[in-house]
Amino acid sequence: MTSFMPTLATPNLDAVASTSLAAARAKNSPQARMRAQAQDFEAQFLNSMFQQMYAGVGGNGPFGNSASVGPWRSFLTDEYAKAFAKNGGIGIADAVYKQMLARVQPAQPQPQAQPQALTK
Repeated sequence: MTSFMPTLATPNLDAVASTSLAAARAKNSPQARMRAQAQDFEAQFLNSMFQQMYAGVGGNGPFGNSASVGPWRSFLTDEYAKAFAKNGGIGIADAVYKQMLARVQPAQPQPQAQPQALTK
């Protein structure tokens, strides 16, 4: 008896596992975690700015001017800030990331300038 079910191609599980493992290791690297923390810091800063931007806004619009606007507006500004930071932001995350890297990586000794002998 023949089956009417189509046969599914079996994926190469070893290749999938090694790719997933490599991606997980890259995602969990110290540099990736620092980059994510710097991006989260920028998102928090932007969220604070966006909250202030909406502080004086009331009245008409998609939210109206009811008592329940506050929590929903905070969710909205939080998502705006996360999306803004994820797509490049205003540069705070890059500056914070560089500072974090400078503290983690050992300082490279700067070459000392050799004093030149005085000639008469």
